[in-house]
Amino acid sequence: MSTTEQPQVPVLQEYFNPILEVLRANAGPMTIEELERRVGAHMKLSAAVLAIPHDAKQPYHSEACYRMAWGRTYLKKAGLIENPQRGLWAITRDGISAGQIDAYALASKIGKGEAPVVRGEAPDPVADFLEDELTLARVGPILAEQIVALREQLAIEGALLPVREASLSLSRFRDRFGPSALSGLDGEALLVHMHGRGKKKESLVYWLEFKDDEEFPARFGSIGGGSALKFGIYQSAESGAWMTGTGHQQARLSLEEAIAKARSQRDQLVEAARILAGAGPSEAIDYDALQKRLEQAAPDVAETSWGHKYLALLFPELLEPFHGIDYQRHQLRKLLKLSADGRYANARIFVGIARQLGISLLDLSMVLYRRNGPPHLYWRVGTTIDDKRFWSAMRDGGYVAVGWEKLGDLSGIEASKQGKEAVRERMAAHYPGADNVVSRQAGQCFHFARAMQERDLVVAMEGQTVRGVGRVVGPYEYVPAGGPMPHRRRVDWLLIDDWKLPELEGYLTTCVQLQKSQRNLIEIEGRLLAPRPPTPVPSPSPTAPVAPLAPLTGILARVESILQRKRQVVLYGPPGTGKTYWAERAANELAARAWFGVPGEKLTEAQKSKLKEVAAIEMCSFHPAYGYEDFLEGFQPVQASGAVGFELRDGIFKRMCGRASRDTAHPYFLIIDEINRGDIPRIFGELLTVLEKEKRGKTVTLPLSGKGFAVPDNVHVLGTMNTADRSIALLDAALRRRFGFVELLPDKTALGTAAAGRIPLGEWLEQLNKRVLEHAGRDSRNLQIGHSYLMPDGAPIRELSRFAEVLRDDILPLLEEYCYEDFDALERILGPALVNKKDKRIVHQLFESDRHDELVDALLSSFNEITATKAAVEADSAGGDKEQEEDDEPAADEAMAK
Repeated sequence: MSTTEQPQVPVLQEYFNPILEVLRANAGPMTIEELERRVGAHMKLSAAVLAIPHDAKQPYHSEACYRMAWGRTYLKKAGLIENPQRGLWAITRDGISAGQIDAYALASKIGKGEAPVVRGEAPDPVADFLEDELTLARVGPILAEQIVALREQLAIEGALLPVREASLSLSRFRDRFGPSALSGLDGEALLVHMHGRGKKKESLVYWLEFKDDEEFPARFGSIGGGSALKFGIYQSAESGAWMTGTGHQQARLSLEEAIAKARSQRDQLVEAARILAGAGPSEAIDYDALQKRLEQAAPDVAETSWGHKYLALLFPELLEPFHGIDYQRHQLRKLLKLSADGRYANARIFVGIARQLGISLLDLSMVLYRRNGPPHLYWRVGTTIDDKRFWSAMRDGGYVAVGWEKLGDLSGIEASKQGKEAVRERMAAHYPGADNVVSRQAGQCFHFARAMQERDLVVAMEGQTVRGVGRVVGPYEYVPAGGPMPHRRRVDWLLIDDWKLPELEGYLTTCVQLQKSQRNLIEIEGRLLAPRPPTPVPSPSPTAPVAPLAPLTGILARVESILQRKRQVVLYGPPGTGKTYWAERAANELAARAWFGVPGEKLTEAQKSKLKEVAAIEMCSFHPAYGYEDFLEGFQPVQASGAVGFELRDGIFKRMCGRASRDTAHPYFLIIDEINRGDIPRIFGELLTVLEKEKRGKTVTLPLSGKGFAVPDNVHVLGTMNTADRSIALLDAALRRRFGFVELLPDKTALGTAAAGRIPLGEWLEQLNKRVLEHAGRDSRNLQIGHSYLMPDGAPIRELSRFAEVLRDDILPLLEEYCYEDFDALERILGPALVNKKDKRIVHQLFESDRHDELVDALLSSFNEITATKAAVEADSAGGDKEQEEDDEPAADEAMAK
């Protein structure tokens, strides 16, 4: 075969004799996984051949395994092999005596119906293959490749627990809490050893749930969440009493009763450990039978997360570190596998996959968690109302939506029984009907607004047809102009294709969680796994409708979400983190979209002039002298007829509210820079009462003019706050309640790979801020140096001379102010090469233009951590102030956007 020739999967008949030979050599029945592994080895099938997918619609299945399934079916029809139970195959007497068979002749006879066929139900090889794939303890080629690649990446990152460290940690746990250790204790000593919660933090439950240090790192699966009642017994932190029961009904235990309960748990754990110790190697274990034995031996602890973790720590080669049943099921779905009814039965698949890929169960669990994250939900959402279809709008607009527009905004509804009842009352008032219908519809709308979460998957459906699958990427939003579908969530559509779920579920429901059928969820995950070509984008035509705008992302999306929810937002953070930049950019972007239906960067000069003409965006700055008369209304001096008098004039905010009330179709934006520098209660006055979204439109009487005043719903306020001047915690409580807050911190990635001379800017800034956090005092988090200082023109500094100016004139004075004559702290931040602690001064000579090389040497000496970084090596090899290629320079928006 030439080097350019693609590997070929052997034809069906070539598997017949290898299957027979492998089964003859085995003493008893074999699992499908082991049979296929040995047949592949017998036929010397390469990894490349085994990785060839079955077809374009199911690329996560191996074509070789598919043909082996057909081969088993033909041999079974001929009476040469049998499967005594699902997933197991064995040779028959006829198969033992058959010797080498003519595979092509046998296949031809069975295909023509000429060969004798064993009586019984006619097998369906395709259905059997697909059903087997759901339960086999192995993964297909795509998943195998992804898991192995991710494990290699985590190993490079140092994210995997080294084998020796893991072994030592497990050994320490066994020495302290293993069966022998627990069996040697009784009475109150046993109770405290298992469930004590004192300052020593040495109990079993503490190690299982909280311990995370060098002795025992938290890398063996979490059981966090919920109360201590999950352990069946706990010691009250308030009273010291021993408690049991449920969250709704707790019972106090006497010391004797508590000891008896701990003793019972101990005995069950010890017996379960004895069963696992005698279970043999993992490949020989019947995990379904093991599940039943453990449930019988340890009925109170086996099917708990903490009981599973205890046993998994003792037998890490038999049980994987996913201790919660929800976590197990989630990971199995992502592996395209059906889950069993119990934690220990599920271990079979994890163990088999780890064996298939040649990795430990601990590494496998860490890889799967990094790949799949924690559990999420799946939702069916309908795309029609009566005969009207809305899928195209959802798809193109990047959202999913439901109707019932008369319910109004559900943002204020709590995620509680009371909240659900509030939705039901609205539904009954606006969409009356039978009680069961009203309750069902209210539940669907409540689930959409409150139960659905970011990371959940939504399946957009029209009847029984799936139109698309997407991931929720934003909170609930109410869009009054959204027509009959105003309740929305932003969605990243991952798959746009028409198909049907394997099993009917939620057919006549607008919004319902998909959870009844595992096969439906696995089908969704399988289709998402399959690589697909990008959806073609049609070329625009003069008559084509304008494409919907792509949803905002990152900081802009957060600002947009808060403004929709509260109508005012404050962007806060240390100096130089781009607060004003982001406030201005958000206001311009949102105005461009709302006024003209275009993104901000595509505004024409005429459109920009229009926004300026109508004053859709205005800006002011608060300061100690700024007052109520500047913001709302007040008397201002005027000269008339040669005399000075006073005239009542409207302030900037009142003028904007007047314009907005006359133009309710468009939003208006006021940016308040340095909002925390003003006397906020004095400036806002009674405005604080009517500023919050729920009170927009409510009228208050202004004391000076005596006129009524209301804040229109289309007015948005964006404030900025430098936390180096004042912490957010010190803001007026009423203001904090009415505003949403977005924190902006220094971000070295905004600087990319830029370097000034041999100084990699991002790495240097990161190390500088680490020292600020360590040495600048209690409020050091708010005193960090922002990346914008190193981007004075919107792009990172590239010239050493400019960097020296910024360091000397902007950054050093700021650090001197923070340290306030504490030159010991300043030296610890900047290093002795830049700070003369003895004379209490900065070594300014280094900033002279002919000594910049010395300045670089001083910085690299003081910040030696950056000298071993890749960025530093690249900066050093770049050689001083050489001009960078244009392609290497990030655009201003991209840089500042960080």
